[in-house]
Amino acid sequence: MAEKNGKKEWGRKTLAARGASLFEPHTGAISTPIYQSSTFRHPGLYESTGFDYSRVTNPTRLELERTLALLEHGRFGLAFATGMGAISSIIKLYKPGDHIIVSEDLYGGTYRLFTEYYEKYGFRFSWVDTSDFSAVEAGIRPETKAIFVETPSNPMMKVTDIRRCAELIHQKGGDIIVDNTFLSPYFQNPLDFGADLITHSGTKYLAGHNDTLSGFIVHQRDDLEEPLRNAQKSEGAALSPFDAWLTLRGIKTLALRMRQCEDNALRIAQWLRRHQRVDQVFFTGFEDHPQYELSCSQSRGFGGMISFYVKSPQDVPVLLKNVSLILFAESLGGVESLITYPLVQTHSAIPESMRLSAGVNDRLLRLSVGIEDGDDLIADLDAAFRQCA
Repeated sequence: MAEKNGKKEWGRKTLAARGASLFEPHTGAISTPIYQSSTFRHPGLYESTGFDYSRVTNPTRLELERTLALLEHGRFGLAFATGMGAISSIIKLYKPGDHIIVSEDLYGGTYRLFTEYYEKYGFRFSWVDTSDFSAVEAGIRPETKAIFVETPSNPMMKVTDIRRCAELIHQKGGDIIVDNTFLSPYFQNPLDFGADLITHSGTKYLAGHNDTLSGFIVHQRDDLEEPLRNAQKSEGAALSPFDAWLTLRGIKTLALRMRQCEDNALRIAQWLRRHQRVDQVFFTGFEDHPQYELSCSQSRGFGGMISFYVKSPQDVPVLLKNVSLILFAESLGGVESLITYPLVQTHSAIPESMRLSAGVNDRLLRLSVGIEDGDDLIADLDAAFRQCA
């Protein structure tokens, strides 16, 4: 147990395994109960147990929110039904006319949310390679209020300098928002480097079992807590008690899963790099990755995500058809390894010119490496490649 600011704090492995409360204090239950109740009894007029209506707060969800806040070194955590619900609530901190710089290669659903919905309400977005700090500087306008980054980015595994971007936007009185889905709080804590808001698709590594949806915001600013809570309860995108419990259960093994995923990913990335039908592999754990040193300076690991170009687009359908242990499916971060074709599945909402500029072409595949035996995963890829003409 470490000491920080005079307060004893558990390490991240212990926090993940045990949660904020360690056990349920009223009954001693080791597993936080599922409080499957929509409403709660008031002891009397103007009296409350602290829980009134589950859209506003619920004991199961509260334990999850507190746990994730601790893991992310934040003070406040908010749990949503999906990651997109969390991002939508963040954007409501701003007003029409405000400008936000966004990582150019990021999840296509985020692009769709910003361009098809918030732009028509007067918000303005610029899509920038945020791994290039000079491009971020050049993108700043007088009306810029935030920088929204994925780091590593989805799917090109570019790394953004959180600290420098934070210093830049703070000079303008704005915020930096970091999507930390790919690395999770086990490997990266953006608040430590100046981030104002962290968002997660908890569906991915946090829950970790491809069996539930969830999303999160974590922060440590008093001025942001009330407007974010108000957005959460007013729009009704709060996480259900059962899904909160599933995510809590998943987080218990976060440390073990992240390490196994990373170990497998490094082996597979090295194997892919040597394969005669592979043109280029994108993995932040390679020492020759353009932002390798930056990754080492702001994270404790590289995660389980790999993207790669095959030499011929004709190989794509063959590989997707012939993998068997690795599953051809959307999403990422679960115990099962998944392979995805970003051009069609995750980034189809992004215009072709922008996709190509970011590197998302017809030869790109994305691999979310799970916790299976690494030899089995390599054998599965090898067998699929052998079917290519």
